[in-house]
This record gives sequence, structure tokens and C-alpha cells, in this order.
Amino acid sequence: MMNITLRQMRAVAALGRHGSVTRAAGDLHVSPPAVTLQIKAIEDQLGVPLVERSTGGMALTAAGRIVAESAARIEAVLRETEAGIAALSGAERGAVHVGIISTAKYYAPRALAAFAAAHPGIELKLTVGNRDEIIAGLAQHDVDLAIMGRPPTDMKVIADLIGDHPHVVIAPPDHRLAGRRDIPPAELNDEVLLVREAGSGTRRLMEDYAAAAGISPRIGMQIGSNETIKQAVMAGLGIAFLSAHTVDAELRDGRLARLDIRGTPVVRQWYAVHLAERTTMPASATLLGFLRENGAAFMPGTGAAANSG
Repeated sequence: MMNITLRQMRAVAALGRHGSVTRAAGDLHVSPPAVTLQIKAIEDQLGVPLVERSTGGMALTAAGRIVAESAARIEAVLRETEAGIAALSGAERGAVHVGIISTAKYYAPRALAAFAAAHPGIELKLTVGNRDEIIAGLAQHDVDLAIMGRPPTDMKVIADLIGDHPHVVIAPPDHRLAGRRDIPPAELNDEVLLVREAGSGTRRLMEDYAAAAGISPRIGMQIGSNETIKQAVMAGLGIAFLSAHTVDAELRDGRLARLDIRGTPVVRQWYAVHLAERTTMPASATLLGFLRENGAAFMPGTGAAANSG
């Protein structure tokens, strides 16, 4: 039986996250030599290198990544153990690491703040990222619960419905199509479309809509932020297909206009997603119940119906 310690595995995982012994040491609140010694000790036990130098600093080898993934699973089990013991005592304690895709930041923090106020004994950790990043967090057992619009299909998950998620086409208020009704999708072929980055759920939904409508708008710019896309549309650089939640305020005050394109809004749903193979601890179950019952109440209105031109 190998005599590997969790401290050693944590050192490997921290180095994998940060790519630097110094930053890994800061994360673990130990000295850099301590991190180096822990990693060397586990390498000696396993007989394989776990770390290699790369152009960007230090990176894990294939064996190192296996150790880091195992460390993440162990950490998840420890959190579940702590929450389970707390539940036996009748205490409402525990921690939930929530991952939200970037579009959900327009309502999820308010929902989580309300939950935290109602359940002060439960600690919440929040991570914001694009869809691929949040799914990776789920797969690595780093994220306990993910709020997203399209649950992954390549892993076994349980998805609880939170509420509707409409998507609309936006333009400057003086756009040639603003104010028109029931606009044929083919009109978009003459437009420049500003899009999110590859891997974004909004980008994929836009591509699905365009394919179904048989249109090919010209992609003018790829932008990694909804806020920047909104500013670019207001500046007249193009139009965009975005979540109605993200543009609610701008539609209401007239800085943007919703184009009444046939087939829009495209309505999807918000889900709270967790791995089917993981035991749902009391803290996570409490948060799930809260989101199912109250999550939709924290979503912005669509503003689009009130300002379509």
C-alpha cells in the first residue's frame, strides 16, 4: 500500500492550478520549499514524474493530472462527510460550491444572496465561467451545483428546472429594422452579427437558430463578454443575439431595441445541475429546493416586449 498523504496530493493539485510553486505555496499557505518537498515525496512513492516545465511555467504530466483529479474527488468526499455529520446533529451547516455560466450572473447572485440570508449556516462559494469551464468543474468534483441553460449530455447529471430563459436579437434604437413587426429571418443575412466566444452557450444557441432558419449572417466580431457586446451594439458595430436577461435594463431605458425577428425570442430553460453519481448532501439539497421554488422570482423581466422598437 502506497503511503501517499492528502497533503502531498494537495500540493500536486495546487501546482496544476497555478503553474508555479510560489503561487501554489500561497494557495496552500505554506512555503515554496514545502510544496517542492511534498511533490518530490509523492513522485518517489509513485516512481513517475508528476511535474514538467513548459513555456508557460510548470505543468502536470499525465500522471500528475491523475493525482490532481483524485485529490479533487477526495476533497469532495471530505466535504460530503462533513455535511453528513452536521446533518446527523440537526445543524444546518455545510458548504456548496456553485458554478454559474456568465449569463446567469444577471440573476443568480441575487438568488444566492437571498438563500444565504435565509440559511446563514450554509457557506456558499461562487465561480463564474463559460459553459465548458463550469462543466469541467462538475466533472472534476470541484463544483457541487451548476446553474446553466443546457445540461451536459456526455456525463450523467440530474437537472432541476429553475425557469425560462429567453434569447432575443438586439440592435441600436435607430436600426433600419427597429419598429418593424414579424421580420423574416432572412433579413439578418444583410447584417453584421457580434457573437460570443466558441464554447459559449449563447453562441451555440445562435448557431442552432441560424441553421434552423436557413440564414447565414456575417460574423463581424467575436467578443468574450456580454457587457462588451452590448456596448458594441450601442456603438453601431452590429447586432447581436443575447439572453434577454442580460439586456433587460438597456431595452427598458431605450439604449437598445429588440428586433421582432420571426421565431424569436428563442426560449430555453435555466437548470440547477449536479452529478448523478455524487450523493446530494443536505446543504446542496436545501439550495436545490430553494432554487426550484424561488429561483425564477430573481430573474429580470425580458424588457424586450416593452421596447421592440
